[in-house]
Amino acid sequence: MRSFTVITVAALALALTGCGEQTSRDQIKVVGSSTVYPFTTAVAEAFVNRSTQVKAPVVEQGGTGAGMKLFCGGIGVAHPDIVDASRRMKKSEYELCRQNGVTDIMEIQIGNDGIALAESTQGPKFALTRKDIYLALAANPMGKPNTAKTWRDVNPSLPAIPIKVLGPPSTSGTRDAFAELIMEKGCEESDPAVKALKDSDKTKFENQCLLIRSDAAYIDSGENDNLIVQKLSTDPNAIGIFGYSYLEENAQRLRGIPIEGVEPTYATIAGKTYPGARALYIYVKKQHLKAVPGLKEFLAQYSQMWAPDGPLVKRGLIASPQDVRDASQQMIDRETTFDPATLK
Repeated sequence: MRSFTVITVAALALALTGCGEQTSRDQIKVVGSSTVYPFTTAVAEAFVNRSTQVKAPVVEQGGTGAGMKLFCGGIGVAHPDIVDASRRMKKSEYELCRQNGVTDIMEIQIGNDGIALAESTQGPKFALTRKDIYLALAANPMGKPNTAKTWRDVNPSLPAIPIKVLGPPSTSGTRDAFAELIMEKGCEESDPAVKALKDSDKTKFENQCLLIRSDAAYIDSGENDNLIVQKLSTDPNAIGIFGYSYLEENAQRLRGIPIEGVEPTYATIAGKTYPGARALYIYVKKQHLKAVPGLKEFLAQYSQMWAPDGPLVKRGLIASPQDVRDASQQMIDRETTFDPATLK
């Protein structure tokens, strides 16, 4: 697991007010999504470069799901201030937060991203539909165990090469978003009757539509998206799943795979015509704002870098529309907490 820190975590110096602890911390701590990680790291670098008086934030990546568990573990020095998230917080995650006293949470959309499917530039030039992807990767397509071995098994127009997809683990927000945006839609297109299951039998619905096969067709590649990029470069028949920024950074050796005829590009993701388009977030503990030195200034630094012509876009972020950026800025300025009633 990569982490960004200029200096090691030393003796912690400022008590977290109202936390019931005597220990202290004078560094911002961020955990969570590997997709959001490069953007938060860039903000952390700029934040440190602005002032020699602040310590470098500690930024770690371990996946959105794992990050939420750490973030929702409680208030105080032992718990992170921010969680990077490549999807919205789940209702169950908020409930864990609430149970542990994390009740005032700021939800800030930092931009957009696309779940990119990519292959080597030496690959077969795949063009897939959501139905193709679902039939290839679902553990139980149409309610039956998946027996497809090659892409041609799921669609006669596709090449007769083994299905081999390198993707994120179950703790990843990218995998959650992939299941919702691609797998679920492909499932519904394959069997329209399955829509009724979502309300009547959620377990059966998830087993048929969202559960990804666990054999060699889908290879859990952990939270290191750069590792997927490296493997694709040496295996022209494999497909990788990761955030758009990793595709953009490696455009000379990787090719984005069109889904429903739409390629993953800045324009298609920003315009939401690409089926894998999604929002990216950071969640912040309001209870830590005054207790952790520089935390509010760090959020201000984020907002200064997410514009269409800003540094984060140069790193691969898709800028949010102006109204979304304005709303996120207002949340930071007013320290607004979000309404958990909107969560699923």
